[in-house]
Amino acid sequence: MCGITGWVAYDRDLTLERPVLDAMTATQVCRGPDAGGLHLERHAALGHRRLAVIDVEGGVQPMTVEHDGRTLAALTYSGEVYNHRELRAELEAAGHRFRTRSDTEVVLHAYLEWGEHLAERLNGMFAFAVWDARSEELLLVRDRMGVKPLHYHPTPDGVVFGSEPKALLAHPDVPAVVDLDGLRELLALARTPGLTPYRGIAEVRPGHVVRVRRTGVTVRRYWALEAREHTQDLATTVATVRALLDDIVHRQLDADVPLCSLLSGGLDSSAVTALAAKALRAAGAGPVRSFAVDFAGQSEHFHPDAVRSTPDGPYAALLARYVGADHRVIELDSTALTDRAHRIAALRARDLPGGFGDMDTSLLLLFKGVRLQSTVALSGESADELFGGYSWFHDPKAVNADDFPWAASLTGLGGAGAGPREQLLDRGLLGKLDLAGYRHARYREALAEVPHLPDADPFERRMREISYLNLTRFVCILLDRKDRMSMATGLEVRVPFCDHRLVQYVFNTPWSMKNFDGREKSLLRAAVRNVLPAEIADRMKAPYPSVQDPHYPEMLRSELAELTASPGAPVLDLLDRRGLADALAPDTDPQSVRLSVDLALDLNAWLTEYQVSLEL
Repeated sequence: MCGITGWVAYDRDLTLERPVLDAMTATQVCRGPDAGGLHLERHAALGHRRLAVIDVEGGVQPMTVEHDGRTLAALTYSGEVYNHRELRAELEAAGHRFRTRSDTEVVLHAYLEWGEHLAERLNGMFAFAVWDARSEELLLVRDRMGVKPLHYHPTPDGVVFGSEPKALLAHPDVPAVVDLDGLRELLALARTPGLTPYRGIAEVRPGHVVRVRRTGVTVRRYWALEAREHTQDLATTVATVRALLDDIVHRQLDADVPLCSLLSGGLDSSAVTALAAKALRAAGAGPVRSFAVDFAGQSEHFHPDAVRSTPDGPYAALLARYVGADHRVIELDSTALTDRAHRIAALRARDLPGGFGDMDTSLLLLFKGVRLQSTVALSGESADELFGGYSWFHDPKAVNADDFPWAASLTGLGGAGAGPREQLLDRGLLGKLDLAGYRHARYREALAEVPHLPDADPFERRMREISYLNLTRFVCILLDRKDRMSMATGLEVRVPFCDHRLVQYVFNTPWSMKNFDGREKSLLRAAVRNVLPAEIADRMKAPYPSVQDPHYPEMLRSELAELTASPGAPVLDLLDRRGLADALAPDTDPQSVRLSVDLALDLNAWLTEYQVSLEL
């Protein structure tokens, strides 16, 4: 896994711009701590930072192919292609010769053989750029589910690109400007594919190819969810899901560096860990290594709530014993989570505020601890979106709402579309943002994309829409979070549930099968039940844990009090003075304003650290 960046400019000589490329590439050191490199030509410059995972010695980048002393193409690549061995054999049969064992070289030769249509042949998570020196064209490619990030900024004579916005913002011609639409995108509880809050910076959409020529930029979609008739019975469907998962996990164990699983004790991560343990045993390899996060004093402070009825720790330990995992627990405390340096590190990892508060910081610290002992981790991310694990799949109010279901399921969402996070924002600003109106427009755009079967049952039709919204507008939020927090520590996280074969198959499985026993994720439970203890196979859905130490929200509020006493704090222009006074009042429960205080602190750090220019 790596960080990539680059610059194409048809009206200037980029061999003279090495300092700019050095600065852009340096922003990606966290994603690739093992090595770095540049490839400079007159009109193209590619930068790369490497996290070595497969063929540690041979997979150096940027990678080029030459013929008769002339460069044909150059590649800067981030990701893993899990079918690289099959593709290598096919390419060798077609006459290609390889110098390394890396999947990087397979991707480069696949471009030479199939051009931009190589994307359709790749199974994996990837984001890469190929410069074709023969035609002087750049190709930007992103995986089908958007597991790996890729951003670009068109310029008058080309494009600037990079894994993360920070790489683009290091370029002198890409300012950090955020307007009203940017703030709406940041706060509206729905990610719009292709957009970012930064004006002028776009994402390569999942499943898309962007081609840059002298004549301009064109975009092609190479993969999309399709509506297909599901004709298999329940038993065959369960068996198919299991067969796919066995193959996917087996493929994703491919690494030349230490590998582990992220284990919460929930169904999703337990299934991945158990299947990995099974595959490793079959291969005669050692036990699977697993990691869990816990908070100091969590057992004393834990109390059930509407979304989390049990703590994770005992279940993670149970699964580890059941499969014989080499299990480690990384324990965090409230002091670490409120440490300003850690919170700024989480902000810098995301390049944006308004994330998940302490859950972002704890995830970053968890990954930092995992990285001390492992380079690659398997995760259960995306199973809830795929198999229907969230409460809003099962709440008639959310299912029937004329809105994104996760937004409809939240309590306290105001008339302006603002939720508990935004209650400290200036009322006039909220009125201008009209988050409800913005979100509704984006919801309508998303609904128009949903593929349907003719004459479908109305309820099945609606559940297909709910699934599509989760797989294209919600999962991207969590995938981006996991990628940024892991890569900020140089840890590669793989997501088996995002394999496009599984996603396409389950998307077309009727809701009546996904929910056949009245439980969330019925289909997944049935597929993996025989590798799990009953206590975990039947455990209710529990989200990623949030610290419950009562001192945590009080420490946040103390920091907000210090901020309001600083007249130069840039966020004060965005906040409601009366709301601030109420939040800081002695009789206000710190827990009741925790989300909004977190957002205010994050916004201030972002405006300061990134020198953001707000045009509102």
